[in-house]
Amino acid sequence: MATCESSLKRKLLVTRRYFVSDLPSGGGTFPLCEDEARHAARVMRLQTGDSIELFDGSGHQATAAVTAIDKRSCLVTAEPSVAINREPAIQLTLAIALPKGDRAKELIERLAELGVHAIVPLICDRSQRPPSSSQLEKLRRVVIESCKQSTRNMLMEIDEARSFADWLKTAGSMEVAKCVAHPGAESLRERASQLVDESTTASKRTPVIFVIGPEGGLTDSEVAEAQQNGFGVVGLGPRIYRIETAACLIAAQLTDC
Repeated sequence: MATCESSLKRKLLVTRRYFVSDLPSGGGTFPLCEDEARHAARVMRLQTGDSIELFDGSGHQATAAVTAIDKRSCLVTAEPSVAINREPAIQLTLAIALPKGDRAKELIERLAELGVHAIVPLICDRSQRPPSSSQLEKLRRVVIESCKQSTRNMLMEIDEARSFADWLKTAGSMEVAKCVAHPGAESLRERASQLVDESTTASKRTPVIFVIGPEGGLTDSEVAEAQQNGFGVVGLGPRIYRIETAACLIAAQLTDC
């Protein structure tokens, strides 16, 4: 009976999860930011005394109670925060030519839930309009909402958009596993299995970088340039996938560990 009650309480807290970037380690009383307060009051209709869960996006969470609330503000009292790690063993960075509109939003939701560490929006030869800074800021808000839902305590990073050639100058010097999704001899399953095996014996998270091109794929010259910078070519199978399908396929193979 006690176990069932504990499980029910945990599920309730998950639906009442709020982001506090500067969550105090020692606990205390403080207001939620305007967006979170509005959600607590108008969407969740929280009341004084309700229990909630807070997280800071850097690996910590805390149980808290609503101290005072109205339509525009919410004051909470938090217990000392604790570090709870729900990150996969592989620290996956996806350098990806983001799709447009709602497709990008849905992609970011899924990748944040799957535990991807960071996204680098790429501008490739076949890219259409690159995402603006304001669009990327909206996607960062999507990350917060996905972390609330999935109980992830680390926010997935979204960098500013960069040209493929410029980004390669930085990535090429990194001594980590680097792959580019493109029809090639090595299959994703084989490469993922190798990387997962390596991560299980490592003393810390294993960084991996994976490149996914735009609709129409990377050009031959872009693939060649990536190979010259230490990237291995990995095929995703006999079918051609949309960007978001390819990204989720890679993430699921590498973060489920």
